[in-house]
Amino acid sequence: MLKIGLVATSDRASQGVYEDKGLPALNAWLESALASPWQAMARLIPDDQAEIERTLIDLVDTEGCHLVLTTGGTGPAPRDVTPDATLAVADRLMPGFGEQMRQISLHFVPTAILSRQVGVIRQRCLILNLPGQPKAIAETLAGVIDPEGNTLVPGIFAAVPYCIELLGGPYIETHPTVCRAFRPKSASQPATK
Repeated sequence: MLKIGLVATSDRASQGVYEDKGLPALNAWLESALASPWQAMARLIPDDQAEIERTLIDLVDTEGCHLVLTTGGTGPAPRDVTPDATLAVADRLMPGFGEQMRQISLHFVPTAILSRQVGVIRQRCLILNLPGQPKAIAETLAGVIDPEGNTLVPGIFAAVPYCIELLGGPYIETHPTVCRAFRPKSASQPATK
């Protein structure tokens, strides 16, 4: 079964000052997009680099997650340290994910260029830093869609299933109306009912 770690980083939400909206947004999008069985392991933690590093290491090394999605803490402010923590625990960089996330977000806000989102691999797990706002999370995962339903800029999740398979993880099916997973024909399997 696909194991996904969901990590929201926020000082105030982790202290109960306000309700975190990142984890519910991630969970809702994944529920709508994934056709394969999956299990979520959610963590709400402060914007503390050491704590983020410990959480990522635990989700990958101990819990055996195939994918970890973080939300929040990707800007230039001093407390935005999610990318720094992610890079600190990485075995390899996946720069295309960060490039694509900024490309998508630039269609909506000019400040997307301030984002420091990264994608990395730790062991056999893909770790991706997503924005903190629920609307931006969905846009980043699904991409830029025109009013007729045509994809203008592919979302990052289209590449995630095949990446996880290349890392030795499970074969992942998605609901194509939400996100059409891309993989070469040679890597495709017949759809299950």
